[in-house]
This record gives sequence, structure tokens and C-alpha cells, in this order.
Amino acid sequence: MLGNGGSARTTEHRYDHGMATPGRIDLHLRCRVVPGQSEAFLAFLREAIPFYESPGGITVRLLQDMSDDHRFIELVLYEDHAAYERDQQRVAGDPTMKAYLARWRGLLAEPPVVEVYRLTAP
Repeated sequence: MLGNGGSARTTEHRYDHGMATPGRIDLHLRCRVVPGQSEAFLAFLREAIPFYESPGGITVRLLQDMSDDHRFIELVLYEDHAAYERDQQRVAGDPTMKAYLARWRGLLAEPPVVEVYRLTAP
């Protein structure tokens, strides 16, 4: 028996193939900001994200914990493994990147948890 007036509805679940770029790498940075520094952290990211994304092939997003406004996950989305590898080289050797990362770490209450994922289609 159908509870919707007799017409069956099907829901088609679609996988977002536009985001399913083969080899895409997602870096998750789980961090806790020093209490009282959330606004400074957000201001820092507004400044830093254009630099982080400047080589191309990199998109940065931010999630804030709904129950703790000092906890965040920075999502760094690399279009492919090559973009990820280039950025790792930049992290290791670029003085400007090192300066940004030092400022970022200074806003954190504890070391971040770093997780690296490869996008995989179900």
C-alpha cells in the first residue's frame, strides 16, 4: 500500500561524478583553536587561503564543530595526486608557506590531527 495517494516515487541517488576526479586527494586538518582566538583564526584563514590555493588545483574549505566553536576541520582538496605532491614540496621548502604555517600553529591549542584520503567512487 502506498501512503502517497497511490503514486510510487523513486528516489534516484546520484554520485557527484563532477567531484569524483580520479586521484583526487583530500587532506583533513582537525584542529582546536586557543580559547578566545576563533575570530583571529578565521581572519588568518581569510588571509592565508588565497595563498594556499594560488598554485591551482587546490581548494580549501572549513568546517566548524557545532558543539564546540573552537574545533575546526580544514579541508584541503587537491584535484589530483600531482597537485598534492607539489603542495607537499611547497610546505617543505617555500619560506612564505613556512611563515603561514608557523602563524597557523600559533593559533592552535594543540597539534592538529592530519588525515589524508583518496576520493574513491562507491
